[in-house]
Amino acid sequence: MNKPAKIGVVITTYNSPLWLEHVLTGYENQTDAAFTTIVADDGSGADTLAVIEKFQQRGRIHIQHVWHEDQGFRKCTILNKAIAETDCDYLIFTDGDCIPRNDFIAVHRAMAEPGVFLSGGYIKLTMPVSEVIAESDIAEGKIFNSDWLVQHGQPRNHKLWKLTSRPLVRRLMNAITPTKATWNGMNSSTWTADIIEANGFNEDMQYGGLDRELGERLWNKGMKSKQIRYSAVCLHLDHPRGYAKPEIWAKNNAIRAEVKKTGRIRAQNGIVKSN
Repeated sequence: MNKPAKIGVVITTYNSPLWLEHVLTGYENQTDAAFTTIVADDGSGADTLAVIEKFQQRGRIHIQHVWHEDQGFRKCTILNKAIAETDCDYLIFTDGDCIPRNDFIAVHRAMAEPGVFLSGGYIKLTMPVSEVIAESDIAEGKIFNSDWLVQHGQPRNHKLWKLTSRPLVRRLMNAITPTKATWNGMNSSTWTADIIEANGFNEDMQYGGLDRELGERLWNKGMKSKQIRYSAVCLHLDHPRGYAKPEIWAKNNAIRAEVKKTGRIRAQNGIVKSN
């Protein structure tokens, strides 16, 4: 199969209901509406559930809510649960603080190909810009206009080139960027079967490089990666990051080093647990 039959977009979230509301509004306004929205919820409370139910009732997107109890940071575990339960043959992975441009699904669908994972782009917004965004700004696409962002306090720099609407410029920038086409949790996609063959995400990983580690195992499996950071774009809403700790980064880096050294493909502590 050269193109996906059924696309799912997996959105991770944890107790950020306003940001999730902005993100789901972005998916309500996609030019390609043939996809399933899978909210992979790492134990959020009632406020997040209320947002999900509101969007389910509006009926503009098909939402599946995959949840488990809050036992600390278990992003990889909830992602594996979402992967195991889906019937979608192609999955886009992103976060509940990343608002997609209206062509986000369409670009991932058009650029999908066998034996390849796609590496998309994002622009990290400042907190003042994040806080001023309204639902109407998302629905009308204003926030993906670089002048609008600058007017509301976003620094004008080369990163805003990702918002170009010119196809030739997008292709050129994808080709010449020095950034490697890695698996990035806020904007990457590939075939469900390939993720399952790699046994999903490594649940030994905490915050810090956990997404890259899956991509490194997909490379070990023989997959190629394709740069689409100027074609598939999302805006990353700002938030505090209290879960980033040096000792966790050290552990994660050691796991990634072992993956590179051994050429490991399957996670031992993944969708299926090894004895």
